[in-house]
Amino acid sequence: MIDFFLDTRSALPTYVQLTQQVKRALLLGLLLQGDQLPTVKEVVGHLAINPNTVLKAYRELEREGLVQGRPGQGTFVVGAPASTLGGHRALRAELASWLRKARRGGLDEETIAAIFDDAVRNTLKEESA
Repeated sequence: MIDFFLDTRSALPTYVQLTQQVKRALLLGLLLQGDQLPTVKEVVGHLAINPNTVLKAYRELEREGLVQGRPGQGTFVVGAPASTLGGHRALRAELASWLRKARRGGLDEETIAAIFDDAVRNTLKEESA
């Protein structure tokens, strides 16, 4: 089951953060078809947010064909994004190794994220040039 969290520094609305977390979990193979998402009540209790925010996130995921609400039972994963990362274990291991080196080198989470974002942007620019 997914354990939602909120980034209070993010400019993204809360419902978008929730939908992104579900999509990432699907991409990484952490959520699979048939898995149940936490109930609205559980998410509200854990994050102290408005139930309508959770409902909006779940409706968005349902609209995208990723989950389906079942009255009286909950919300379940019914689909996955076109590409999943489950088969890219070697790449994930390399990235994890790099992250450990970065942390040992004294880089904090914000610096690591900035380096990663910059590398992604530069690579995309190079590929589109």
